Amino acid sequence: MNAYNALAYSYDRLTNDVDYKSVVAFYWQILNREGLQPRTAVDLACGTGSVALLLAEKGLQVVGVDMSAEMLCMAAQKADSVVNRPVFVQQRLEQLRLPKAVDLAVCALDSLDYVTDPADCKEAICRVYKALNPGGCFIFDVNTPEKLRAMDGQVFLDEDDDVYCVWRGEFDKDANICTYWMDLFQRKGNVWQRSYEEHREYAYSQAQLVGYLKDAGFTSIEVFADRKLCAPRSGEQRIYLKARKGRIK
Repeated sequence: MNAYNALAYSYDRLTNDVDYKSVVAFYWQILNREGLQPRTAVDLACGTGSVALLLAEKGLQVVGVDMSAEMLCMAAQKADSVVNRPVFVQQRLEQLRLPKAVDLAVCALDSLDYVTDPADCKEAICRVYKALNPGGCFIFDVNTPEKLRAMDGQVFLDEDDDVYCVWRGEFDKDANICTYWMDLFQRKGNVWQRSYEEHREYAYSQAQLVGYLKDAGFTSIEVFADRKLCAPRSGEQRIYLKARKGRIK
């Protein structure tokens, strides 16, 4: 427990209802549709490594990238007993630089929204393009602006036996950013330890992200509803985007 902070420890506890397997299964639906069989992958903003480990289970050589040393520490501990162990690297997305290009890049759970400067987001997408092999595929999801705007003034509660989290959201229309503040209480014996986190997500539009992908050089760009091979409908809470680095010659 002393190897990482309370948030990193509690992250998996509070996201145990996230169906990571269905996320990775949707990646494979897209890859099969594209006729791709990647051998290497990078999991961008990998957090505690849940997606990276599932990709490794499929036989891929995986690099997990995240800016948080605490999250990466937990990811490395979770991977200790894995035969096909991912490699974890601390980097910011807008500074992404891999020693070797990969066939697949993924970025799960609206992580790209956390890059709150559009210029940095555009640079991050350019870096992903450079990190891919020819014909490589980039798949990521974001929260829709509709979802982030609706969080304004909302208060949410999440808990289990040892972790209690209260968070409240506020949307700044001028900055186009949703900020939510998290008060996290973690049980330690008979006492509760409190910590505090502030999270900010930029409300990127579909058109904005498609534009960034095109500017980076990506082709074959498609936008999907949440884990469905169809176009998003009005009021969609989350969308997925797929883009290719040209075609394999």
